[in-house]
Amino acid sequence: MGVESVQALVLQVEAGERRALAQAVTLIESTRTDHRKEADVLLSELSAKAGKSVRLGISGAPGVGKSTFIESFGNYAVQQGRKLAVLSVDPSSALSGGSIMGDKTRMETLSRNPNVFIRPSPAGKTLGGVARRTREAILLCEAAGFDLILVETVGVGQSEVQVASMTDMFVLLLMPNGGDDLQGIKRGIMELADLILINKADGDLQAAAKRTVAEYQHALHLLQQRTPGWSVPVETCSALEGLGIENVWGKITAFCELRQAQGSFDIQRTQQLREWLWSETSESLLDALRSEPNLKDLLPIVEQEVMQTRMPVSVAVRKLIAAFLQTSNK
Repeated sequence: MGVESVQALVLQVEAGERRALAQAVTLIESTRTDHRKEADVLLSELSAKAGKSVRLGISGAPGVGKSTFIESFGNYAVQQGRKLAVLSVDPSSALSGGSIMGDKTRMETLSRNPNVFIRPSPAGKTLGGVARRTREAILLCEAAGFDLILVETVGVGQSEVQVASMTDMFVLLLMPNGGDDLQGIKRGIMELADLILINKADGDLQAAAKRTVAEYQHALHLLQQRTPGWSVPVETCSALEGLGIENVWGKITAFCELRQAQGSFDIQRTQQLREWLWSETSESLLDALRSEPNLKDLLPIVEQEVMQTRMPVSVAVRKLIAAFLQTSNK
């Protein structure tokens, strides 16, 4: 791309051009060495413009209606004067590595709004259902003037932990069933939630939704408060019919105002930056080890030794690290 092209892209992103923002996100997601260098320049130039948004994590099991909720909630947020960016992490194709769900087709109305930017990204091999460059994409969206960022995750495995580590508020969507389903919700996920929404509370499911609210409210009484002064609300909504969305907006606004008044908003952001530092360091070191030319022959040998149980994993790890450090010191 070149230095001049990167500088031009910086100006276009700052001007809020959605096409330039999409190009910038593509650049930071690239694994090419030259692109990573250009991405570093881009992020260095735009980081000072970032940080002025509310970051919401949206998670829940597949089928709970996350995309429908985001479209309904997003349209309401835009009506309130917000500029919305949706970073939706899709499951990846095992063959091509690309996104396979296509959020723009699932958020048809929202995607046509000029004050909305939607970016689906493949989760790839990153654990937790959150793309590795999601944090950087958040910064780019903020630099482009988007003041409400939604991060939608795959909703499996450790995705809830990952999204909570990069957002200001974690919203968990659940189905109106309760009972046996409540038993299947891990305590750790419940402890992460700042707001629990029972979606699809319409038609024949309205009564079930009310029972589910009562069950989760009871369960939350057994958990320690994540945020002092904030009892996690359990609310019903129907994203399909737009019911309860105004109430959801009110809860989110109240939570953010409380955190800012407490001074914990900025403290959490600082802690998240520290976590990001060490997470990225771990990922980068692993990339460097795997791509080290002098270890090209050793890696498959060690893998085979481990797979055939001739070498303990702990011994193999130390062997690889020692060889990598020896190579790096040359």
